[in-house]
Amino acid sequence: MTAPTQSAPSGVGDPSGQKAARAFVVAMNSAIRAVRLYPVENAAVQKAIAELGSSAERVREGEGSCALRRVGDFLFVNDTRLRLTFDNYAAVASLLGMFRDAGIGGIGLYDTPLPRAWVVLLSFLQSPPLEYPEEERLAQLSARLETAQVHDFELVPASDEQDELESDLDSKEKARQTYVRSLDVTREIITSARLGRSPGLKRVKRAVQGIVDSILTDSASMIGLTTLREFDEYTFVHSVNVCILAVALGRRLGLSKIQLLDLGLAALLHDIGKSRVPLELLNKRGQLDRDSRLILQQHTWQGVLAMFALPTGGVRPWRSMTAAYEHHMRTDLSGYPKVSRPRKLSLFSKIIAVADGFDAATTTRVYQDSPWTPADVLRGMRDNPRLGLDPVVVKAFINLTGIYPVGTVVVLDTFELAIVLASNPDATALSRPIIRILMDDRGNLVDDATPLDLTVRAANGQFARTIIRTEDPQRYGINIGDYFA
Repeated sequence: MTAPTQSAPSGVGDPSGQKAARAFVVAMNSAIRAVRLYPVENAAVQKAIAELGSSAERVREGEGSCALRRVGDFLFVNDTRLRLTFDNYAAVASLLGMFRDAGIGGIGLYDTPLPRAWVVLLSFLQSPPLEYPEEERLAQLSARLETAQVHDFELVPASDEQDELESDLDSKEKARQTYVRSLDVTREIITSARLGRSPGLKRVKRAVQGIVDSILTDSASMIGLTTLREFDEYTFVHSVNVCILAVALGRRLGLSKIQLLDLGLAALLHDIGKSRVPLELLNKRGQLDRDSRLILQQHTWQGVLAMFALPTGGVRPWRSMTAAYEHHMRTDLSGYPKVSRPRKLSLFSKIIAVADGFDAATTTRVYQDSPWTPADVLRGMRDNPRLGLDPVVVKAFINLTGIYPVGTVVVLDTFELAIVLASNPDATALSRPIIRILMDDRGNLVDDATPLDLTVRAANGQFARTIIRTEDPQRYGINIGDYFA
């Protein structure tokens, strides 16, 4: 096999190459999960490893070689840059983080690795030698493979030459790339904090910069990505979604770009205190008892301590610390942590509380069968003062999202089923978003991605279509993320 090169080709490959590359990456991520969760002899591990081997062989048969490489925040299979789609974004983000932790830039395959070789490699990748500096980890992993008598792979160093790649992306793919980069960065900083390491804020600020730029140029694509859900990655996905929603809300409230950057950083780090909460508690199924809730609630002030440990070059992220501490307090201070003296919550804390509450309530968690619909969540935020949200900020959020937020499945008066793609740019049309038809009036699937504006009127002057109610997407087997990634 030819050793993987260090260049950064800009082509995305032909459709068949994309399909084979996507299958290989998804199969590798699935195999990593199986090896992490089950003993080697488990049938799930054996099946996942077999599929990984088959997908790698399909790549080799089509292109003559098989190598997976990280170039900056992009993944390549040979010379094919992987396009981000709903079914691979979680796998891409996971592998990017794993490669970075391992200090490697790629894996090249010699011949056809046996199942044992795959298991050894994936096990080593999940337990990188973090006690060594990043630049020394590749040599340590290579030595481990040699000791284990695994000679089927070549590990190559990382390359960060990605500027020319980003210039080739359209706005929607840039938004997807920004999302995955932010997910990867969030995983890095929370995982590092959990392990007692102190990652700097440089990559975090760069990720926030990307989110702010995407919101300012194509907010609809960026907000649409908050409908993506990956249960195993909840803490990371939630932090990124809150960042996107908070920045979009801050823009609606008239914050400057510099203020949006500060707000985005505070939102992305608002749950960093959960790095100090036991994983078994975060992943616990069923309702939490009182003692467990009290431990979980410590993540607010633990977040402040975690940020004190970050190397910042002398300038502390004070606004981020304040938001981490306050975002569950509620405006009447009836939330947590409890305070002994009256205080006024910061604007950032109020914004993040709304974004945090909305994303959490619309996401399926370990202790609930299904999330609320976005429209129901907005109604509760508006009408239930016990939630302790600032009514002005909530009103601005509803103006941002519309009465039917992105990802809401609705029934029209034509008896068609549709999904909301974006709020209407007409500020007076909060109840008439931009939609896409999913099913016709007889329940037949409609394969038409044409956006429809519900402010459009028929020849008689009446609205052509009107929403009459919302629907649970699970009832129809609809995966919301399929329409936004």
